[in-house]
Amino acid sequence: MRQRYSDLIVNKEDSILFVLKKMDLAERKLMIVMDMNQFASLISIGDIQRSIIKGIDLNMSIDQILRYEVTFTTTQDDLETVKQRMKERRIEFMPVVSLTGELADVIFWEDLFEEELSPKGKVKLNLPVIIMAGGLGARLKPLTNVLPKPLIPICKKTIIEVIMDRFVDYDCNDFFLSVNYKADLIRYYLDSLKNQKYHIEYFQEDKPLGTAGSLHLLKNKINSTFFVSNCDIIIDQDYSEILNYHLENENEITIVAALKNYFIPYGTLTTRENGLLQNIEEKPDIVFKINTGFYILEQHLLNEIPDNQFYHITTLIENIHRQNRRVGVFPVSEKSLIDIGNWDAYLSHIRVTHAK
Repeated sequence: MRQRYSDLIVNKEDSILFVLKKMDLAERKLMIVMDMNQFASLISIGDIQRSIIKGIDLNMSIDQILRYEVTFTTTQDDLETVKQRMKERRIEFMPVVSLTGELADVIFWEDLFEEELSPKGKVKLNLPVIIMAGGLGARLKPLTNVLPKPLIPICKKTIIEVIMDRFVDYDCNDFFLSVNYKADLIRYYLDSLKNQKYHIEYFQEDKPLGTAGSLHLLKNKINSTFFVSNCDIIIDQDYSEILNYHLENENEITIVAALKNYFIPYGTLTTRENGLLQNIEEKPDIVFKINTGFYILEQHLLNEIPDNQFYHITTLIENIHRQNRRVGVFPVSEKSLIDIGNWDAYLSHIRVTHAK
């Protein structure tokens, strides 16, 4: 049984980084934790994200962050009980554990329910969303010579529809689109959809104003916490969890960061004065947090953006940080960031999507 579900199983001694990589590889956000041949626990992407936020070393074993009150079922439970538990908790799969503590089976959401597994209860956030859709899309030329980047197709939809639909799942229907390059084409296409779930207001910069300069046009139009997203990225994450982190920590701005892992196939050396060896590390895994272009901001920050001036959102972040104000970073796994901003990433995503 263990071999049958090997892509879902990790061991208590495995590192947090190893488990995170395995989640990405299996395209799952939940793993079964075993201790020898005994079921020990479950570990979710949320468990790992909370540990990263606390600053726990990713090379530490997951045994240090495990919860021991988790939802599973036993071989004695009937199927209706299992279905009820899974539906109540929105669980992607349920381990079936024998009376002797061994893994007997795994029941998957898709085996029991026709509808797709959606965010828990589809939490209604009902917050405004700004999508930065005015760029030239230079990295995707020559395609963007014809189409603006927001209208690049992803299967049967455009990238901007995919982004907006994910927000609509959380009852975020009010969209503010920053447009410039081929703005008329973007307006024409979206208006022709007559999608009543999209409440779109366009705001247009007369000249390139950077990644945040155009936001000054929204002063007095947004009266709550709001999302900001680039138009060439998709974040595969429960948005309510990002918002909860933002609010609970009283952040003024929260940056969603993807964990980018680089394996160095050599021993790395650290030296001190006079070139003397201080440390040697054999074939390290190095992890960086990279800015995804997905943010949550408080409304008062719009007043800190200068009028009609070139201004990047990173400049705003640096100014807030310099003043010792609260800037949060919410981590997601590497594959939770879907980036179509360049040809390699776009073609790779298209191939994977069509293969499913």
